[in-house]
Amino acid sequence: MNPSTITVVPHKIIKPPVGWQAINLREVWRFRELLYFFAWRDIKVRYRQTVLGAAWAILQPLFTMILFSVIFGSFAKLPSEGIPYPVFTYAALLPWQLFATALNSASNSLISNQNLISKVYFPRLIVPFSSILAGLVDFGIAFIVLLGLMAYYRLIPTLAVLALPLLLILAVATALAVGLWLSALNVRYRDIRYVVPFLTQFWMYATPVAYSVSIVPEKWRWLYSLNPMTGVVEGFRWALLGRASLDLPYILFSTAIVFILLVNGLFYFKRMEATFADLI
Repeated sequence: MNPSTITVVPHKIIKPPVGWQAINLREVWRFRELLYFFAWRDIKVRYRQTVLGAAWAILQPLFTMILFSVIFGSFAKLPSEGIPYPVFTYAALLPWQLFATALNSASNSLISNQNLISKVYFPRLIVPFSSILAGLVDFGIAFIVLLGLMAYYRLIPTLAVLALPLLLILAVATALAVGLWLSALNVRYRDIRYVVPFLTQFWMYATPVAYSVSIVPEKWRWLYSLNPMTGVVEGFRWALLGRASLDLPYILFSTAIVFILLVNGLFYFKRMEATFADLI
């Protein structure tokens, strides 16, 4: 065979990163169609072969709201800042349900896609990203019920409702920040998946979902600012209902904490990414 006739096929060698690497968000953007595909797949799997389908996105916060209204609203008579207790609670349950669902999905996302991760190369960040995006569909469906409750109680939102997308981003960023840590740890330590439900339940009672932050003594409220979901929940009530108080310094402090957790989570995820295919 004549060496001059041999065609050299271009190829690319993919090597795992070594040490602490910078986050290549440009590569994630190149695979944005795969991100959309994963998110759409998660949505279809969630509602496939179910009796009630998308109604589950409504029933879970609705039944929780009814339970809280009976126990904490009627029996314990917790204050709701002049807002009818059902809508006061449901407005907080919406961002919380989004956060809890996104956190649970993100923490188990790598294990759920172990066949793909061990055989095909793509930016692993796409997996937890897509699992969180799928939870936005449930939020949108349940949000319709909140609008109905507000209409029933004749509650009209003010211009503060324009801040709602920013609060929604903060809730998603919080779930992503914690989910990146848990998803990477879950690959190495499989008992992390048993910790997540307990963590979520404990976190909910540490967040003013069923109660108002006004019942917390003033000297301890700075501790609440360490919980980013406190700012999100109180922010939702302020933006939608217009009557709950809003401590802007606390929300800014919570946002700073989320930013620090998110940056550290991204770098830790990238650090552990080289071992995913071997450990999973």
